[in-house]
Amino acid sequence: PSNRKYPYIVFKPERELGNDVLFMESASFKHEGVTIFQGLDLQVRKGEKLILTGTDPLKSRFMDVLSGEGAIDSGELRWGRTVNLGYMPKDIEPFFESEKTILEWLHQFSTGKDMTELRGFLGRMLFSGDDVNKKVSVLSGGEKMRCMFSRIMLQDPNVVLMDAPTSHLDLESITALNEALEKFTGALIFASDDTQFCTSLATRVLELRGSDYYDLRMNYDTYLQDASRLEREGRMAA
Repeated sequence: PSNRKYPYIVFKPERELGNDVLFMESASFKHEGVTIFQGLDLQVRKGEKLILTGTDPLKSRFMDVLSGEGAIDSGELRWGRTVNLGYMPKDIEPFFESEKTILEWLHQFSTGKDMTELRGFLGRMLFSGDDVNKKVSVLSGGEKMRCMFSRIMLQDPNVVLMDAPTSHLDLESITALNEALEKFTGALIFASDDTQFCTSLATRVLELRGSDYYDLRMNYDTYLQDASRLEREGRMAA
């Protein structure tokens, strides 16, 4: 028998998601003088798994705007009325600047769950026994990521935003996350440099190029082989 341990990752929406998830019209945003997107028209529907491509700063700033951490300069950005959002940014370190234990840290994000229930929950996320008493400030990168997944799971979201979610993860955790997102019935917007992860999930691609953008209704494997994308990459490199 295998001794590989997989965390229990399941994103189960508490509320049914309506068809209209995200609406953006003529939306523009600059960050510190850099155009993140301009004149963007975008509609995301239930069941779509949208991957962001382009340079890292553009993708992360776009995620910040979607999460509400930034406001667009012009145009319209509107979430559907049934949306319950779960967000994991690329930089998760600010969440762990605390002397709380793992159990105490997670408890602040839970409603209606006592410490015993949370211990069982953390056990399924591979924090067993006295592990739950470790200070979150000393956790490894992979342990912090599992804590962040736990936090999102407790939110019962029907829309998930994730920026570089496979960072610091071992193969077992990546596999568990991949399977959870494949089964997720809501909507997913994500960015990742893990080609296999992207290929298995993405049903649509939004390529950000600052003043330009490309909304491509294709899977990631098709996108990688797309002649137009290769031409754009060649122009950028020249």
